[in-house]
Amino acid sequence: MENWLANRSIVIIGGTTGLGLSAARAFVKSGANVVVVGRNPENCLVAELHLGSSSRAKQGDATHPQTALDAIQLCIREFGSFDGLYHVAGGSGEKFGDGPLHTLSLEGWNKTLDLNLTSLMLSNQAAIRAFMGMNRGGTILNMSSVLGISPVALHFSDHAYATAKSAVIGFSKSIAASYASKNIRVNVLTPGIIEGAENSTDLSAKFVSDKQPLDGGRYGLPTDLDGAAVYFMSEYSRFTTGQIFSVDGGWSISDAQH
Repeated sequence: MENWLANRSIVIIGGTTGLGLSAARAFVKSGANVVVVGRNPENCLVAELHLGSSSRAKQGDATHPQTALDAIQLCIREFGSFDGLYHVAGGSGEKFGDGPLHTLSLEGWNKTLDLNLTSLMLSNQAAIRAFMGMNRGGTILNMSSVLGISPVALHFSDHAYATAKSAVIGFSKSIAASYASKNIRVNVLTPGIIEGAENSTDLSAKFVSDKQPLDGGRYGLPTDLDGAAVYFMSEYSRFTTGQIFSVDGGWSISDAQH
């Protein structure tokens, strides 16, 4: 995939750790310039140091309306263009009160949707406006989760999170349909359970092995998604929009439950 992204400039919301940082490394290796956005200032500094001169890092909260807009403007100012948005930011809302419906708090519902869905709407809106303002096409890649389409009640009953990740798919398909005629394409990745993720710590090795049986049965790694992310950011996906691409180790076609 070397040079697949040559001369392309990409903004990654949630790009200073985990899946986003892994993708940023892959994008830079493939020839892209990247602006990565994260909440933690220290992570921003570390990310920029590791990614090198083809990167800029910006501290910001993805749920704030100005964050994505500022990152896109920084991308244009520093690298001369804005070609793609990869929205990775999100996470568990358990600490806010997300959980099974009979215990789910209104605060947990609202904060989890803000964290995972409102943030994504804001970044996508900023990207669409930027592409239209420049009178050009572009690409958006959004992060959902296998839990939004293939739940396992025994281990995962955070219903606001599942709702948000399912809504990412509906939202992405809807805007893909609306803006395809402007050559703006919108696609979605649905990863399986990733090693070290907030919602993965209480799972047994046997469950993970049975539910994600590929490659010996294991947790997913951030690097497992990098190839798909590069593809959707590249011109190789120029005729692809509104698609949901699962990188889940076989989760969605496995019948393992316990």
